[in-house]
Amino acid sequence: MARMRGPRFKQCRRLDLNVCGHPKAMKREKNGQARNKRKLSSYGTQLLEKQRLRGYYEVMEKQFRNYVGKALKDSDTTGDVLVRLLETRLDNLVYRLEFATSIRQARQMVVHGHILVNGKKVDRPSYAINVNDVISLREKSRSNEMFKDNFQNGTHQLLYLSKNVDDFSGILQKNPARHEVPIQIDDHLVVEYYSKFV
Repeated sequence: MARMRGPRFKQCRRLDLNVCGHPKAMKREKNGQARNKRKLSSYGTQLLEKQRLRGYYEVMEKQFRNYVGKALKDSDTTGDVLVRLLETRLDNLVYRLEFATSIRQARQMVVHGHILVNGKKVDRPSYAINVNDVISLREKSRSNEMFKDNFQNGTHQLLYLSKNVDDFSGILQKNPARHEVPIQIDDHLVVEYYSKFV
């Protein structure tokens, strides 16, 4: 399975956006010297937004292009559909429900079989979650202190997810609206970038 393996903090600094969600990701060197900022062309701006969106979900280019293709075929706004498709991936919702502290940890939990969807083990991070699907932690994995602490001490509340702390589970209550998704992206720039290749 292809996945992003590079250093997360370096990626955040390159994209000039904290896509990994770690509080120290954007910390500069002690001498306070920030990177030299260059003025980007319109193409460069579109490319940067595309890379930022990919960085949030840690999706490889080929798979990301497939998501764009699906979004372009949908009758709704392309940018909204693209974000919704990425947001409802299993690995991302495991992260949003705070079973894991990062998207990488969430992906590892899924691949190692710790996560159930509607009571059945799913080990594919890109699995598309539908409305009313129940995501839960496998019974054997509930004794793991790290998973327990992550899930029970989490504070993040999203309108499209409900969380049952006692049952170690969460439900996708509705498809996320674009304004509810906690990412800083101009998705129309991503769509403009790919419109050149369609």
